Amino acid sequence: MREIWADARKFQIWLEIEVLASEAMAELGQIPKKDAAEIRARAQFSIPEIAEIEKRTNHDVIAFLENVASSVGPAARWIHQGLTSSDILDTALSVQLTESADLLADDLKDLRNVIARQACRF
Repeated sequence: MREIWADARKFQIWLEIEVLASEAMAELGQIPKKDAAEIRARAQFSIPEIAEIEKRTNHDVIAFLENVASSVGPAARWIHQGLTSSDILDTALSVQLTESADLLADDLKDLRNVIARQACRF
């Protein structure tokens, strides 16, 4: 559960959302496909650098986007196009909640099996 809610996982999800949005726009002909491929291939982030940028911007998503753009190059101009911060934050929260629920459901299945074995035993 700790990993799901860690900054590293949050930023991984944010990055995947941005990459998928770029790829969808490329499929729709809104951005060049080669730029979407470049974004997929090169996009990465650095948590310490994001933290430093956020000190200046006072905005977590802007800090993230600046950091990712520095790893992508010119194709970065398409990252976040047509999206809002809420699109990223809300979607990531949904993914994290789903991952958390899946983890809890798996744990409940395991608990149920243990209880069933104990019930049969006693």
